[in-house]
Amino acid sequence: MSNLDTIAPHGSKLVSRLVNPIQKQEFLSKAEHLPRVRLDERAASDLVMIAIGAFSPLTGFMGRADYDRTVSEMRLANGLPWSIPITLSVTKEVADPLSLGNLVRLDDPQGNFMGVLELSDKYSYDKIREATNVYRTNDEKHPGVKVVYEQGGVNLAGDIWLLDRHPHPEFPTYQIDPIDSRAMFQAKGWKTVVGFQTRNPIHRAHEYIQKCAMETVDGLFLHPLVGATKEDDIPAQVRMRCYEIILEHYYPQERVILAINPAAMRYAGPREAIFHALIRKNYGCTHFIVGRDHAGVGDYYRTYDAQYIFSEFAPGELGITPMMFEHAFYCKLTQGMATTKTSPSKPEDRVHLSGTKVREMLRKGIQPPPEFSRPEVAAELIRAMQEIQETLYEI
Repeated sequence: MSNLDTIAPHGSKLVSRLVNPIQKQEFLSKAEHLPRVRLDERAASDLVMIAIGAFSPLTGFMGRADYDRTVSEMRLANGLPWSIPITLSVTKEVADPLSLGNLVRLDDPQGNFMGVLELSDKYSYDKIREATNVYRTNDEKHPGVKVVYEQGGVNLAGDIWLLDRHPHPEFPTYQIDPIDSRAMFQAKGWKTVVGFQTRNPIHRAHEYIQKCAMETVDGLFLHPLVGATKEDDIPAQVRMRCYEIILEHYYPQERVILAINPAAMRYAGPREAIFHALIRKNYGCTHFIVGRDHAGVGDYYRTYDAQYIFSEFAPGELGITPMMFEHAFYCKLTQGMATTKTSPSKPEDRVHLSGTKVREMLRKGIQPPPEFSRPEVAAELIRAMQEIQETLYEI
């Protein structure tokens, strides 16, 4: 490990696929003559995550050997744990003219030159097999399965290069790449860091499990996902503002780093919990919080499936320590946040609301109770939700 590391990256080396100035000029000079593939939002974010090392040890989109073993065994071809296939899927019509060994220009969803693929493999795959193994369902109503069924039937594979690392258009100050987060942990003297994944606005249950974890580590890496999510998820701008508010009022500033995770959400439940843990390992986290229904959606996974899956790997094999938490709630008897492990309460003594119920309250301008959400956060959510509704009404 280098002196900037609190923990070795997955596969021991932090990948960087960012071009240098000479490479960039070479690629730009060839740009108009290269075959093009336009990426969707998820593939574009995957390209970035590979390039900055967040998906280490991957250096590009998966070839057949890595893909097959990931789907069937949650491992790369060399046996290293990996739970989610990272692929560039296109139609047969797009794939057929492309020649192995050649460069392919990768454009962002708007058609701008974004990166380059060194095409080393192209192969068809079984969509139902991928859906069933990765998402544990072949139901097309599952948002992750829906993406698989709608994408092209041929995977393009090979090492990639990212042309530019642009500041995030909405959250440039929170764009902290793995090499930077590791340096920050080192500068703060943090030897142990717990990562927290979220795609939802922070509430009291989140706050409780984060602070429980903070009692045993040096720092918290609050790492909300701002890539592609479902249409009915709370927008990233609103979630980030909520994190800013709660950190300002309720957390020790010197023990928390807030940064964005530019990855796209898969909603793969248990497998995505492993995936999220490995990503945070690459950012330098030594521990990772796994709560109830991590990365879940609908009723496709049992409440604690995302915790059970960690037992499928040998102790220490993942290289990051999961911190498991039960569903937290406000206990009327003890007048504080708790779980069934620490509270003598019965269900009627517990205050916890579903995400659906909270969204309904916010749309009506009703503030969730302080036992569920800090009042400053609730006020921001109501303001944002009403603003969204007004915009939709105008449309």
